[in-house]
Amino acid sequence: MNISLYGISVWILPILIAITFHEAAHAFVAYRLGDNTAWQLGRVSFNPFKHIDPFGTVILPGLLLLSHSPFLFGYAKPVPVNFQNLKHPRLDMVWVALAGPATNIALALVTALAFHALPLVPAEAAKWTADNLKNAFLINIVLAIFNMMPIPPLDGGRVAVGLLPRVLAYPLSRLEPYGLLILIGLLILLPIIGAQLGLNLDVISAILRTLIGYVISALLFITGNA
Repeated sequence: MNISLYGISVWILPILIAITFHEAAHAFVAYRLGDNTAWQLGRVSFNPFKHIDPFGTVILPGLLLLSHSPFLFGYAKPVPVNFQNLKHPRLDMVWVALAGPATNIALALVTALAFHALPLVPAEAAKWTADNLKNAFLINIVLAIFNMMPIPPLDGGRVAVGLLPRVLAYPLSRLEPYGLLILIGLLILLPIIGAQLGLNLDVISAILRTLIGYVISALLFITGNA
């Protein structure tokens, strides 16, 4: 695999911004809704080093990239939230969880609008700027859609726990300690097993790619880039 310095330079900034804003949004909304746990730990911050998890942000995506995984993913340092401190714990948990993906969609929208300003960029920096914008657009959409999978501890899982009746929410919430293992099984192990059996079991990745494609098309249309 050929990874150039130029390639790194047009990916690193979009990734750091997407992750940082995502996690800071969780922390900020939790603070506004009554829990200052993340605020006291300095997580309401645009400093990426406050949010980077060495394994989840660097090592895991790197290993998946080098192993030609069918789907690339990672995670940042979880934002600590004491849901009992929230004014309305179950409902406010939904708003805290939605804050991250919603911020990423907002960033993707801003990035798509920024495409219109490319003619103003000096010629020598135009390609680098365009590649950064393209990558930022894609990364923010992927991060938002991926995190809305209804599996705790992903944001979609916590939204589901907050909205489902308690009889369904409780067993779903108990999956949280095993969420990462479930994701690895669905996104990596299942397709590998399917390939060995001559079956296409890459269903989850196919669904995610389809949803990502719809969101990309919608945002490009809304911003006049279609």
